Amino acid sequence: MIVEVQIAINAPKASVWAAITDIENAAKTISGIDDIEIVEKPANGLVGLRWRETRMLFGKPATAEKWIIEAVENETYTTKAESDGFVFLCIKRIAETSGGTTLAETHISQPQSLVAKLMSIPMSLFFKGVAKKAVMQDLIDIKAAVDPTAMA
Repeated sequence: MIVEVQIAINAPKASVWAAITDIENAAKTISGIDDIEIVEKPANGLVGLRWRETRMLFGKPATAEKWIIEAVENETYTTKAESDGFVFLCIKRIAETSGGTTLAETHISQPQSLVAKLMSIPMSLFFKGVAKKAVMQDLIDIKAAVDPTAMA
């Protein structure tokens, strides 16, 4: 399953980059995140940063351990998580536009086991819309944090 969303932000690229890479304080910016616990910090850069992220899913807290596997400063980074026979990749990308910055996010769910492959069929049918709405809300929250013209 692939979910893609993007949002225009009236803010400099550097401000958007600072917001999306401030993982330690993400729960203060993104309403869908209840808690962040940093597990491992790299000596420098983003690659290797590992954290536990807790969100409410279907009325219950769910914690996933995520880590950054690729990063290009001020452009993009990719996180990875593994759970219940799936590998989850999240790619955040920013690009300058004439009106500011575009923030795009792609979530990819890759089933690894037979059970996960069977689960992926109803997931793509029933949960894709829910996932897209949640990811879009994350982007709206980031925009509200850095865009002086955003409506909170």
